[in-house]
Amino acid sequence: MKITAINIYQIDLPLHEGRYAWSGGNSVDVFDSTVVEIETDAGISGVGEICPLGPAYLPAYAAGARTGLQELAPGLLGLDPTRPMQVSHHLDQCLRGHNYVKSPLDIACWDILGKVTGQPVCHLLGGRYGDAIELYRAISQASPDDMAERCRQYQAEGYTRFQLKVGGDPDTDIDRIHACAAVMRRGDTLVADANTGWTQHAAMRVAAAIAGLDVTIEQPCAAYASCLQVRRATARPFVLDESVDGMAWLLQGLADGAMDVVNIKIGKVGGLTRAHRMRDVCVESGIAMTLEDTWGGDVATAAIAHLAHSTPEAARFSVTDFNSYVTQPFAPGAPQRMDGQLVASAAPGLGVTLDYAVLGAPVWRTAT
Repeated sequence: MKITAINIYQIDLPLHEGRYAWSGGNSVDVFDSTVVEIETDAGISGVGEICPLGPAYLPAYAAGARTGLQELAPGLLGLDPTRPMQVSHHLDQCLRGHNYVKSPLDIACWDILGKVTGQPVCHLLGGRYGDAIELYRAISQASPDDMAERCRQYQAEGYTRFQLKVGGDPDTDIDRIHACAAVMRRGDTLVADANTGWTQHAAMRVAAAIAGLDVTIEQPCAAYASCLQVRRATARPFVLDESVDGMAWLLQGLADGAMDVVNIKIGKVGGLTRAHRMRDVCVESGIAMTLEDTWGGDVATAAIAHLAHSTPEAARFSVTDFNSYVTQPFAPGAPQRMDGQLVASAAPGLGVTLDYAVLGAPVWRTAT
C-alpha cells in the first residue's frame, strides 16, 4: 500500500462556554483546528487532527501546523502508511522538532492500519481496558465562586474529576482552590493546574496554603528545575505536563522522582506512535497518566479515546474529550461524552468519517 495524496482542512471550533482561559491572561474564543486526510492506492484513507491551544501555550500555532504539513506531506507520497513507526522515523529525518506538525500524519497512519487489519486503533495500541473511560472537566479560569459553581454544574452532569485553571495571582488562586475543594464530594478528584504560570516563590506559597486539602498540583512553573523544587517541598500529589515533551524528559522525570502523574498530550509528543511508547514506560514504572491532546474536535477526541482505552485503568489518572467543549461536529462516528464518560469506537481504525459538507474543500492538497 502506498500514500497517493494528502489533504489538509481547516475548521473553526467555537466553545459552548464562549471562552477558555488559563494562566498568564491567555484565552481562546474559537479554536483553529487542522484536519489531515491521507489517501492510498488501495482506496483506504485515514484522518488525523492537530489543534494547538492558541499560540502562547506550547511552541505551536495553528498556521504553523498547516505550513509545516505542506513542508512534510510531499515527502510521504509513496510511503506505506501501515508502518507508522517507519513513517514517524521518516518525519523526524525530514523535519527536526515540530512534533505538533507530525502528529496528525501519524494519527492518520494508525487509522489506516486499523482499517486494513479490521481492528480499532485501541486494539493495535494494546487492547481495551474497561467498559468506559472516566473523563475530567477543565474549569476555565474565573472568580473563585464562579469556578466552584462550574464544578457543581459538571458534577450534576456526571463528572467526578476536575482540573482548575490557576497560575495567576497566588492569593486569588489560593481562594479558587479552597472554593472548589469545598464543593468536592467523596471520591472526586481535584487538580490545580497552573500551566507554568507561577514563579517558584509563588508556587511554594500556594502549595503551603493548600497543604491540608485533597488537591493535586500540576505544572506550577515553566522550568523543570523549579517544578522539581516545589515537588520536593510539598506532600501534595504532583503532575508534570509542559516539561515532559518526549521520552527523554519522561525518563529524566522518572529518575528524579519529579512527578506522581505525567500528562501525555498526543500532539505535544508527535502522535500516537510516541504517545503509546511513553504510555508503556509509565505503566511499567507505576506512574499514572493524564491522556489527552492540546485541543481539537471529533478526530482528536477519537484518537484520545483509543489511546486511553488501550491503557490499563489503574494507570489512567484522567482523560478528557474535546468535542463536548466545542459547538461544531465534523466527523460522524466520533465518541460522545455520556455521564462524564467516553467509549472508543469498536469500528476499524479511529471509527470516524469526515463530513465534507462541514469541512469544505481542502485548503491544500498534494498528490502523486
